[in-house]
Amino acid sequence: MQYDHIEIEKKWQKEWEKRGTFKASNNSEKPKYYVLDMFPYPSGAGLHVGHPLGYIASDIYARYKRHKGFNVLHPQGYDSFGLPAEQYAIQTGQHPAKTTEENITTYRRQLDRVGFSFDWSREVRTSNPEYYKWTQWIFIQLFNSWYNKDTDKAEDVKTLIAVFKKSGNATVNAVSDEDIKQFSADEWKAFTKAEQEEILLQYRLTYLSDTEVNWCPALGTVLANDEIVNGVSERGGHPVVRKKMTQWSMRISAYAQRLLDGLEKIDWPQPLKDSQTNWIGKSVGASITFDVAKSADNESSAVKLSFKELEALKELRLNLSKAEGLLWDEIKNKKGASKFRKKYTIGTFLVDYVCLAKNLIVEFSGKEDEAARTEFFHKEGFNIIRFTNEEVLQNVLKVVSEINFAIQFPKVIDKTEKIEVASKSDENSYKIEVFTTRPDTVFGVSFMTLAPEHELVSKITTSVQKKEVEAYIKATAKRSERDRMADVKTISGAFTGAYAVHPFSGKQIPIWIGDYVLANYGTGAVMAVPCGDQRDYDFAKYFNIEIPNIFENVDISEGAHADKDGTKIANSDFLNGLSYKKAMKLAIYELEKQGFGEGKINYRLRDAVFSRQRYWGEPFPVYYKDGMPQMIDEKHLPIVLPEVEKYLPTEDGKPPLGNATEWAWDSRAKKVVSNDKLKNKTVYPLELNTMPGWAGSSWYFNRYMDSTNEGEFASKEALDYWKEVDLYIGGSEHATGHLLYARFWQKFLFDKGIVPVDEFAKKLINQGMILGTSAFVNRVERIDFALAKNNEESFMFFAPVNKIFVEKDFSTNDNELKKLFIDNQPESDNPIFDKIRNDLESYDLKIVTIPLHADVSLVNASDELDIEGFKNHPMNSDYKSAIFIGANGEIIKGVNDTYKVGREVEKMSKSKYNVVNPDAICEEYGADSLRLFEMFLGPLEQAKPWKTSGISGVSSFLKKLWKLYFNGETFEVSDAAPTKDELKTLHKTIKKVEEDIENFSFNTSVSTFMIAVNELTALKCNKRAILEPLAILVSPYAPHIAEELWSLLGNKASISTAEFPVFEASHLVESSKNYPVSFNGKMRFTMELPLDMSKEDIEKTVMAHEKTIAQLDGRTPKKVIIVPGKIINIVG
Repeated sequence: MQYDHIEIEKKWQKEWEKRGTFKASNNSEKPKYYVLDMFPYPSGAGLHVGHPLGYIASDIYARYKRHKGFNVLHPQGYDSFGLPAEQYAIQTGQHPAKTTEENITTYRRQLDRVGFSFDWSREVRTSNPEYYKWTQWIFIQLFNSWYNKDTDKAEDVKTLIAVFKKSGNATVNAVSDEDIKQFSADEWKAFTKAEQEEILLQYRLTYLSDTEVNWCPALGTVLANDEIVNGVSERGGHPVVRKKMTQWSMRISAYAQRLLDGLEKIDWPQPLKDSQTNWIGKSVGASITFDVAKSADNESSAVKLSFKELEALKELRLNLSKAEGLLWDEIKNKKGASKFRKKYTIGTFLVDYVCLAKNLIVEFSGKEDEAARTEFFHKEGFNIIRFTNEEVLQNVLKVVSEINFAIQFPKVIDKTEKIEVASKSDENSYKIEVFTTRPDTVFGVSFMTLAPEHELVSKITTSVQKKEVEAYIKATAKRSERDRMADVKTISGAFTGAYAVHPFSGKQIPIWIGDYVLANYGTGAVMAVPCGDQRDYDFAKYFNIEIPNIFENVDISEGAHADKDGTKIANSDFLNGLSYKKAMKLAIYELEKQGFGEGKINYRLRDAVFSRQRYWGEPFPVYYKDGMPQMIDEKHLPIVLPEVEKYLPTEDGKPPLGNATEWAWDSRAKKVVSNDKLKNKTVYPLELNTMPGWAGSSWYFNRYMDSTNEGEFASKEALDYWKEVDLYIGGSEHATGHLLYARFWQKFLFDKGIVPVDEFAKKLINQGMILGTSAFVNRVERIDFALAKNNEESFMFFAPVNKIFVEKDFSTNDNELKKLFIDNQPESDNPIFDKIRNDLESYDLKIVTIPLHADVSLVNASDELDIEGFKNHPMNSDYKSAIFIGANGEIIKGVNDTYKVGREVEKMSKSKYNVVNPDAICEEYGADSLRLFEMFLGPLEQAKPWKTSGISGVSSFLKKLWKLYFNGETFEVSDAAPTKDELKTLHKTIKKVEEDIENFSFNTSVSTFMIAVNELTALKCNKRAILEPLAILVSPYAPHIAEELWSLLGNKASISTAEFPVFEASHLVESSKNYPVSFNGKMRFTMELPLDMSKEDIEKTVMAHEKTIAQLDGRTPKKVIIVPGKIINIVG
């Protein structure tokens, strides 16, 4: 009976689904084991052979654990929100949900075909409202929580309010916004509700703030750092700029120390731990405040109003029209960054209302100089929105709603030189706060560097330096934070013209900007000590800035001195002569004593931006009342994505949800209603942003524990039973993204008593990747002709008319080919060509080529290209008439010659045309062959190239395994007792396979199987006692063939529940020894003797052997040397 992999695999995949073979129970007496994969984003391209690598490894381990008696949870789902589906929707108009559903169908079919033991009854999709209902619920829990430093955990915001009512905020020790004003209990009680909400927003774990983000205008959204490559969007290659926007953020920084501490108790790869440790970036040092020196340039720029003009302005403020007064009553109570002023002068213009913090002007339309006003305000960097008297009088709440939106989503205005307004104080005193791990080097500061995005840059830059600074900022905006952090070689910067005052010496220190400083890390400013930091040293050398030496007896003429141990401080006033440790302590003491600094532990980790200007993402459960965010009660969740006509941002810059016609919250009816109802007093606008991609992937592992529970996040019983993931296999690219955020959310949920453990995965393994073996053809880009004799005369020609392809390193002296290259040139009748044609022998031909990707599906195992297939490929429409010159130097016509492609190993990617579809492999070789081959390629953690030709060996092995159970076409297994050698092979295999799986060394198990099958084939073994446990051993790796053989052996239940064979060491203990018998040192024959035979008995037995008698031929040996268990040597 032949091994028919197609029929066998289809049969068992259907059988597993019908039986629910891999469905895990939340109530089992067996010990639990939870195996998790990073769930895939269902892209339109489907899976390639690199994708299943980690899934196969986790599936082997899950199946193995079932054999070992565990109740195994191995679920799967889809991270189904994503930018690609949204971009496809923008291009085609097809709803992302439809695209996603189609892609999931493809993924599910491909995953099933590989034979994974997933519990599909627990499938989750992040884009399913029944799933993101609980993502919204978690967001609400975060909003209603604050971080208490005293208890070192998150607590309900009600406990904070109770403290405020009792004693104000003087004693509150919380992770919060900086510079929160102190208030008493009486003051808290006297605040309006809006004021109280604004204060609480400064403490909540999720909050609104103005944040520097990566803005991609072409895509109309904020991008995460890992969505940007070389300053452009990874998708589409569009420019990305840094921009300030009002965004939701999360205080992940509150958990910085706990995220570091938690790494010590989880079994994760050290490189991944190092990535998170470096990303969190704990530093011990001091915070130091530098005053910015007063600038005459800044003090002379204000527009002054006369006393008479100021009196007239006061009169206008007191006598507002009806519409002006009505609108002022609605917006006057806004606080903080949203505070408005009425009848205010901007330059020489009087505006109706202005929010200075948001650069927003609100005016009544109809002013005579409206065009001039708009032009001037835009130059000053202000946005303007205008309303008619009628609009305000008819529906003032709708007007306020539009103002609130303009505050939250300001348009980008190109700023030019800005004139100070009269009402603004000229006496601003700016300060720069820095954090340093080396306060002992404070006297070595010779310049300061601010991030180009730092808010002080525009305020302190002098008019002389303004043009240079703005040009530098514009150039920097094109680079992502990741690119700036990675670039340690480029030195660039611009001088602001401003100076800071040294806190101890009073010396003026120049303030520069440089893109190696990031606004979102630390304070966005550094005090540069070039004698102690090489980057500062190089910067100072490049810009000719002073480099004072503060180290005793240290030469800094060639570079900075970074060694702390054994170094004493010099030229540093009261720190002179001290070691760095003593100098640090004293410097911090003096900083705190004099009031311009303090000792501090700092973390590089910044709060996470949690807003995206996209359609295809989780909607926020948030509406806005009087500009303040309000949470929708959890019993009304989910808030489902609305239908929109367009998936692009609106024409006035709102996110795509701004296109929705039904996206308002009726606070009385408790439901989403038409935007037309916003005129009602109980209807409010909903949040227009959506959540980022990592929101749904930060907790999915908990939902798998109880995925069908409609009333709870997950039941306490399920959470207590499964607790955490026992084994997670995923890629290292998620180290500082999904994995860090998931740990943050898990710790938060633990603080709130929702989950029983504060780390979600005990053990994690980073899978490597399977690389593609790309195929390249070489297109002729240039041909050079040179006189062969002296090479003095040479000609270069470009771009043949008919595209010509040659093999790599092609060269020829064939005159016909030389003529071919000339005849295929533009203007081939050029006299130069005639000159070469008439003397082809005298010219050498040199070919310059460029490599182009060819689809690997057009290349056979011998690297030969299907030329007609190449010409007809959709990507090669320009090459339908191309000429190919083969290995023999002939123009290929039919089968006269072949064209061999070049090969190169690189990332497997659709864009490189090196993708291998697993469907094709499963069809030709089978899913079991694919599973075994991917493991056989090398250690799980390493990257390894794919080569389809190698899979045939694994396929042959499975056929050989199959034949062990058959006698010709007949299934035939004997119940006879196995031989000693058969048992030895079996138990040697049990031992090795069990060790390999426990150590995740899956590649060496495949070799072990091959050796075992070869040995049993040689022994002609067909014993049930051997072949039945062998099927179980193979089952985790090749489950389809194992199930079929198990069934043929007469078993009714699935092999997945069979006990793993038990290794018995006694079968590997040798009871005899095959001794080499030598005469005068030369081996003549061997003898099998018991290992426990005595030396004397060995000698008697050997001497009596007929071969010994023949060798001695009547002679008496001089000596018989016997080493038991090793050698026998007869001398003489």
